[in-house]
Amino acid sequence: MTVEEFEASIAAGREPAGLPLALRALWWARSGDWDQAHALAQQEKTPDGARDGAWVHAYLHRVEGDLANAGYWYRLADRAGHTGALEAEWREIVGEMLNRSF
Repeated sequence: MTVEEFEASIAAGREPAGLPLALRALWWARSGDWDQAHALAQQEKTPDGARDGAWVHAYLHRVEGDLANAGYWYRLADRAGHTGALEAEWREIVGEMLNRSF
């Protein structure tokens, strides 16, 4: 799946089946449901997904403007804090995770 196909699924209002929790969270974030996105990011506990969940969690706290909390989650994700446009970060995260998942 490409980022463009992922975005098309959002426009169509149909979450693709089989997405990892972190990608589901990003789907819901772009769909305008921050609370659902946050709940999904918090559920990611698997060893392979914990860093992805933390990265999405960091992004979500940037969206809400809580930069201190975002910084905490970036550290857990072992990622440098993002300071650019939120749109660019969303596309970066989605692209990397889709490349690993599909």
